[in-house]
Amino acid sequence: MSSEIKTAKAANLILCLCCHHLNPIDASRCQTCNEPIYIRRRRSYERTLAWLLTAVILYIPASIYPVMTTVAFTRGQPSTIVGGVIELWQQGSYLISLVIFFASVVIPIAKILVLAWLCFSLKIKLKTHQRERTIIYKYTELIGRWSMIDIFVVAILMALLQLGGVLIVEPGVAALAFAGVVIATMLAAEAFDPRLIWDLEDEDT
Repeated sequence: MSSEIKTAKAANLILCLCCHHLNPIDASRCQTCNEPIYIRRRRSYERTLAWLLTAVILYIPASIYPVMTTVAFTRGQPSTIVGGVIELWQQGSYLISLVIFFASVVIPIAKILVLAWLCFSLKIKLKTHQRERTIIYKYTELIGRWSMIDIFVVAILMALLQLGGVLIVEPGVAALAFAGVVIATMLAAEAFDPRLIWDLEDEDT
């Protein structure tokens, strides 16, 4: 970090992560929005890694098991996330295929890798590119929730395609696992304290 950059902590202030108001360092609640404030989130590093590990474990069944099963005339056709993307592409639904691919494959994996890299940068006490890492974290936190689109698709199909035994869409094991992946990555992003990126000293996260 360059010498002219000074953190709120170094200036004896606490940044409220809710309204971004600067408060005195001895305050326990924000003077503007009354939210609880902390110099740094308690055990942020460990909690982020724990949620990331949970997401990685859940992503395995989410990828290999069917996310939904289409039952037509008593014959079931299971479909995984990647299998569904390929099938939509082959049917000519290129836009929907790309949307589901990015929302269900690219974004979750990218979010896990980015958060893991941010944790690793804290572990090795990386003191460069703080601004870039902060921006990456903000975008990662923002777009991560869109991974739920695959679950929404399954829910909509279940509601619409129930034709009395002729055509039925049933959720698969992977749907629940994938929902867990999205929730775990969202909690990992929430647990991560971006202010740690700007710390010069090794702190108890």
